[in-house]
Amino acid sequence: MTDNLYDIIIVPDPVLKETATPVENFDDGLRAQMDKMLATMYDAPGIGLAANQVGLLNRVLVMDVDQRDGQRKPIWMVNPEVIWTSEEPSVMEEGCLSIPGQYAEVQRPKQVRVKYLNYEGQEEEAEFEDLASHCVQHEIDHLNGVLFIDYLSSLKRNMLLRKLQKAQKEGALL
Repeated sequence: MTDNLYDIIIVPDPVLKETATPVENFDDGLRAQMDKMLATMYDAPGIGLAANQVGLLNRVLVMDVDQRDGQRKPIWMVNPEVIWTSEEPSVMEEGCLSIPGQYAEVQRPKQVRVKYLNYEGQEEEAEFEDLASHCVQHEIDHLNGVLFIDYLSSLKRNMLLRKLQKAQKEGALL
């Protein structure tokens, strides 16, 4: 780990299955964590990162689904909580920085509304749909110890995990 980046935790590390605790104190140390998480996510590169994925068990996530055009629009969330979901489903291929190189289709609500504390510690609500909806739900799942592969059949999940182990043994993942 460099000073300005975290190491990303890879399955089967048990911290990925733990539930993160709510943040009680909002301070500069928390903002520094969020900045470092965001830098780590961009470096990976990814579109979302939860605290569990860098070995921290507080309810913090960062995401930016609009960064592809060279412009960044980061979102920082502290103590995020889904307060509404649409009935309409959406199926998208998901991947995860903690399960490198493995992807699978996951069904989630097409739209969600999330209540959270922003970078300044102020309460906000935002609605997300399509890719952003999948991303925020995926990251909140991390904070609850749930991985996207947990939505798959045991056959598909085991197949993905075996492919990951094989890639790791062959040194394909650094």
